[in-house]
Amino acid sequence: MRFLITGAAGFLGSALANQLVREGHSVRGLDDLSTGSPDALLPDVHLTRGDINDRPKLWTLLQDVDCVYHLAARVSVPESVLYPREYNHVNVGGTVTLMEAMRDVGVRRVVLISSGAVYGEQEHQPLSEDARPQPRSPYAVSKLSAEYYVNTIGRLWGIETVILRVFNAYGPGQHLPPVHAPVIPHFLKQAWSNGTIVVHGDGNQTRDYVFVDDVVNAMVAAASATQINQRIINVGSGTETSVRELVQLILEVTGSHPQVIYNPRNDGGVQRMCADITLARELLGYQPTVGLRQGLQLTLEKDARIRQR
Repeated sequence: MRFLITGAAGFLGSALANQLVREGHSVRGLDDLSTGSPDALLPDVHLTRGDINDRPKLWTLLQDVDCVYHLAARVSVPESVLYPREYNHVNVGGTVTLMEAMRDVGVRRVVLISSGAVYGEQEHQPLSEDARPQPRSPYAVSKLSAEYYVNTIGRLWGIETVILRVFNAYGPGQHLPPVHAPVIPHFLKQAWSNGTIVVHGDGNQTRDYVFVDDVVNAMVAAASATQINQRIINVGSGTETSVRELVQLILEVTGSHPQVIYNPRNDGGVQRMCADITLARELLGYQPTVGLRQGLQLTLEKDARIRQR
């Protein structure tokens, strides 16, 4: 098949692009390289540097494409609180621009990579796709808005749409900025250097951590699966892990003794989050294979940045 991946040089985008190339597909990528790196991509991925709102560039890249994976987005929750207009421009506006370009060129399927963050605080766990979203940040609002646009425009213009709500993905190659870094690579790096791990909240809040290879398997399946038009599908591990449990696993995997500080005055986010992955199993044949301990070990072994002192 012939694919276009927006956000192709990012963490999930590059892992997906490389896997599709290994399977013999033709892959084009678009990325503004604001956080992604071309070095993460295999040579056979044809990367173009550009903006997701550049419609003429999208027209060119979409020629003869069978399916689009839309991952281009700003993804930091704390940053979105500071810059909601930018998040709306990229995550919502860029999605609409892409859908218009797909309509113009005649591309028939798009897989939108959304986020478990759209659920917000929910009384019942695990979270099923029919739970009413309660977004708590501009980032979550922007991803939910993108979902509505994709499905609505898809219905109006005859484009097949699939939405994957990915939970807390992690693994080697995850972006590690100096501020607002994702929790797993940040905690691993702090532990490895015997630094300080600061946990916001009391650490009892739970998350669903899913390894990058499992996410990629779900994304690959979504391109060719049947009977999934207009479906929203959770992609997670199906396992609920508290931040305290995560810290303990990281200490065991690294064999280190960092200082761990709990800051209950800071907001630790929603209290519980765990994906119900029943639909993913039924519709995509999805079965996560990498447990959290193994995933942490693989991340530590394969990501040299984490082991830098």
